[in-house]
Amino acid sequence: MSKYVELQKEINLLNAETAEKRLENLASLIKKEREKPTVRPEFANNHIHTIYSFSPYSPTAAVYMARAEGLETAGIMDHDSIGGAEEFRLAGKIAGIGTTCGMECRVRLDKTSLSGRRLNNPDQAGIAYMAIHSVPSTGFARLQQFFAPLREKRNVRNRKMLEKINELTSPYGITLDFEKDVVSISSYNEGGSVTERHLLYALCKKIVSVKGRENCVEFISKELKMPLSEKQLSQLTDKENPHFLYDMLGIMKANLVEKFYLPAVDECPELSEVVKLADEVGAILCYPYLGDVGESPTGDKKAQKFEDDFLDELFVMLKNEGVKAITYMPARNTPEQITRLQGLCREYGMTEISGEDVNSSRQSMICTQLAKPEFRHLVDMAWTLVEREKDFE
Repeated sequence: MSKYVELQKEINLLNAETAEKRLENLASLIKKEREKPTVRPEFANNHIHTIYSFSPYSPTAAVYMARAEGLETAGIMDHDSIGGAEEFRLAGKIAGIGTTCGMECRVRLDKTSLSGRRLNNPDQAGIAYMAIHSVPSTGFARLQQFFAPLREKRNVRNRKMLEKINELTSPYGITLDFEKDVVSISSYNEGGSVTERHLLYALCKKIVSVKGRENCVEFISKELKMPLSEKQLSQLTDKENPHFLYDMLGIMKANLVEKFYLPAVDECPELSEVVKLADEVGAILCYPYLGDVGESPTGDKKAQKFEDDFLDELFVMLKNEGVKAITYMPARNTPEQITRLQGLCREYGMTEISGEDVNSSRQSMICTQLAKPEFRHLVDMAWTLVEREKDFE
């Protein structure tokens, strides 16, 4: 049996229907281990998505995969939900690795000095992503309470966007039902969120079921008129590619979102509200730096300009609004971007946190750049987050 097939069997066990069963299966798998994974202390990741937003992994499976790659600490980061955090923490205790819990959301910048500007959101100006890092367990319930009505409002918009998708694809015999095709592949009913990725993943599954996997390249390129790079073409024509749907999703996200996206307004709180909320629960609110994008390492973003032209203004605004930290992903940026960002963090007294955005089966939990000396403080900070969350208990 191939190593990948064996791993998939383990992931299936760790993606069981209930958190209790997932944790039980984790304990069993670790107990049966013949050899523990090689530890790689030079790495950490504080930005791992789970099924509570969009990911191939439950919180338990995410911990297991992080441990399998040698991480000694890992962090959960879901959209509009921290519903998987308690399971994540328990899985960490079973697996013997440190855990840090957080979530991310989109905020309105209407009342800031950068109102109407495009920051780190590829789809909408005036709306920025924010990461709420290092949430102690005492804050989980408060965050879920705050974001529950916002998740409902997001679904109102999700339904309207699905209608637009159906308008685009119904001429080809492809239509989606929100409850049957989208909610069913999410953890919405358990306190998770439904994102644009859920809509697109459901669409990819439906395209495959209607057209057949072998006809997807022709359908995407000729009917949907999406350009495919040599790399993408190779991935989609590889009959043994286990990441096929996630690769297809990346193509859809880069090319289709602009055709069905509707502005997010009601579901996005003001930045000042989230600053206050993070302080209330004892968390660290971070601005996730994206930076101008050339070639997207994950394949789901087009070349586009973001904050770099007004980065100094951004730091002033964040400082004035009470944001105390910056999070960034070294794999996404050039050395020049990182050097400038780190300099501004020092100038404005901003804490630096990092983590690679994992939401696809193709992605590694490890950012190889963290092995470089200039990023050692980011790994140290991961452990600081783990310890500060313990202090609240």
